[in-house]
Amino acid sequence: MKLYLILASLLFVQLSFAQEASTNASEKIWSLEDCITYALENNITVKNAALSKSIAEVDYEKAKSSRLPNLFGSASQSFSNGSTIDPITSNFVTDQIHSTNVGINSSLTLFQGNQINNQIKQNKIVLEQSVFEEEVEKNNIALNILEIYLQTLYSKESITIAENNVAASEKEVLRAKARLDAGTIALSDYTEAQSQTATNKFNVIAAKNDYQQYIIQLKQLLELSPLEDIEIETIDENMDLINLELNKIDVYNNALGFMPEIKASVLNIEANEKALDIAKGGFLPTLSLTGSIGSGYTSINDNTFSDQFDVNFNQKLGLSLSIPIFNRNQTKAAVQTANLNIERSQIQKQSTEKEIYKKVETAYQNAVSAQEQVIAAEASKTAAEQSYKLALKKYELGSLSTTDLVISQNTFTNTQQNYLQSKYLNILYHQLLQFYQGNDIKL
Repeated sequence: MKLYLILASLLFVQLSFAQEASTNASEKIWSLEDCITYALENNITVKNAALSKSIAEVDYEKAKSSRLPNLFGSASQSFSNGSTIDPITSNFVTDQIHSTNVGINSSLTLFQGNQINNQIKQNKIVLEQSVFEEEVEKNNIALNILEIYLQTLYSKESITIAENNVAASEKEVLRAKARLDAGTIALSDYTEAQSQTATNKFNVIAAKNDYQQYIIQLKQLLELSPLEDIEIETIDENMDLINLELNKIDVYNNALGFMPEIKASVLNIEANEKALDIAKGGFLPTLSLTGSIGSGYTSINDNTFSDQFDVNFNQKLGLSLSIPIFNRNQTKAAVQTANLNIERSQIQKQSTEKEIYKKVETAYQNAVSAQEQVIAAEASKTAAEQSYKLALKKYELGSLSTTDLVISQNTFTNTQQNYLQSKYLNILYHQLLQFYQGNDIKL
């Protein structure tokens, strides 16, 4: 009996700890920094870029190993009948012959138009380029998370606005019902109040759906399970307006020195220049050092197997020179292609610089506009709120129709949404400008 009690107690404690751990996990609130850090470690796009870098590392080590000599072992067993040449003694005989050959061969490239050295240098450049390309993917993921995170916050606050409108509309329906019963308003005014409440409830559903859609996008960027629920951290409501005190040309120049896209495009040009050197090496001769050792056995010799292997043991050492004379213009075409690839990579670099300038210019102009919109939207929201409060008082006193009250409420709602949108756009573009200067993304 005591054993059962002990086991039951242990099981209860384990279940309690498991429930507590599950509760703590579900209560985690994700900040923007948490999302970015987690995504950089788990996002499959980033992992794919890391694999590309690992492949570049393998290719670089492979290129360095091409300087080493190769080494091959060989063994053969043959049977011949009739007139033939003995593979061991090289004598012309007419007989049945069993023969065995074994050997080790090696070769070392001494000179190949400097192609080996250039290939090693090119693979090293490609490896450095892959590092920057991985950084590009990380930056893209961080910016995507920033955008989705702010859109999620925006939709979350939109739910609050929509729910407040429902609560206000339900109170208006009660007032309208009382006034209808008192005979001070027509039935159409009452039904219009009911219609507005239904519309506001629909808006709540739509706002919650938008919020869940952004949560899904955020979870996909984080590579989280579809069954896992997450909650994101809100922004301080009392935060000051972000003032823009930056020069876009300075931001652009900083971006050119910081963005990994630029460094990757520069290395791409260098890699293609090395490809040109490799192609030109095809016009030059190739000099190789070769060597081999081997032995064999033949059945027409009366000596034993071991004796023949000792007697027939041989060593060879030689030089091999290959001079290209005509290879159907293959080398010429490779040189022309390499030159064209250099021009293409230079154009790609210019295109990358243009794209970065476009991003900086767009972010700067949008930041200026969003900053002005925040100020205007806040003033409009304050005025609309005062107007709505005044309309409520008039409605309670019976001096305002339901239609006018609904119009005032909708106007106030629109100004709230406009303020939210301008606030988060202001934050977004300010963060983008900070990012283009090499600063961390953080709220």
